[in-house]
Amino acid sequence: MLDKFLEYIELEKRYSPHTIISYRKDLHDFLYFYKKTESSEDISKANKKVIRNFIVDLSENNISKRSINRKLSSLRSFYLFLLKVGDIKVSPVEGISSLKFYAEKQEPISQEEMTILTHDIFEEINDVLEKCIVEVLYQTGMRKAELCGLSFEYVDLYANELKIIGKGNKERVIPISNTLSNLLMDYLKIRMPQNEYKSYFFVNKKGKKLTEKFVYVVVNKYLSLITSKQKKSPHILRHSFATHVLNNGAEISKVKKILGHSSLASTQVYTNANIEQLKKVFNQAHPRAAKNDEL
Repeated sequence: MLDKFLEYIELEKRYSPHTIISYRKDLHDFLYFYKKTESSEDISKANKKVIRNFIVDLSENNISKRSINRKLSSLRSFYLFLLKVGDIKVSPVEGISSLKFYAEKQEPISQEEMTILTHDIFEEINDVLEKCIVEVLYQTGMRKAELCGLSFEYVDLYANELKIIGKGNKERVIPISNTLSNLLMDYLKIRMPQNEYKSYFFVNKKGKKLTEKFVYVVVNKYLSLITSKQKKSPHILRHSFATHVLNNGAEISKVKKILGHSSLASTQVYTNANIEQLKKVFNQAHPRAAKNDEL
């Protein structure tokens, strides 16, 4: 049933290749555990005790709570599928809660650091593709998978718009600046001819779709030149984009739409930086600031 489930999320649910790979790994990890402890490969017969033992085993092997929760999410989806097709009557994951943990606070790259990158470092760099990767991620807040999958036909440089196919195959349109549009036009002048079945906007020197690993390496390389912060990934550029536009007065509902979030709660994570900034301004400007170390 594993293969049927993976086929279902690929063809019917239209999950991204990256998500399918994650589901496959999570489910095969559970299958391996089930075979080892239950001497069986029929995980449709798993019960709550086995699921709990799996969680304990993962914890004892120092798997992070975030990763354990992801595996639980994969198992929930799998057993909901079995319920749907009538193979089981009760999901063994029902009633088992995700592990509670405090997410690591991600510190965004500052606007000053990004200015140094754009106006100083990039002035000396001739690699237009690498410039585009960093600038598109920072100026649009898109995910690295969305950048790699950006279709040529969805880039409208005359209207200054990019159409993104995000999570759950949801579409959204992102406006871009004239500066970014001009940079993308410069990229088109040196872009290699596309030689894959689908026309991706960004391609490597062989004309093939960019890999997420390549995008990560490029971003990490340039962010390492401007900051000592621990996180130097494509996601931190998305985080920085959201933080900076909110700091500069953008409406949170509009930022939610640009980021492609399904709920406002996901976008509100980035308002924490606003609160800290307000505290700093308040403590510096308030007439009693000298008596108040902090709010």
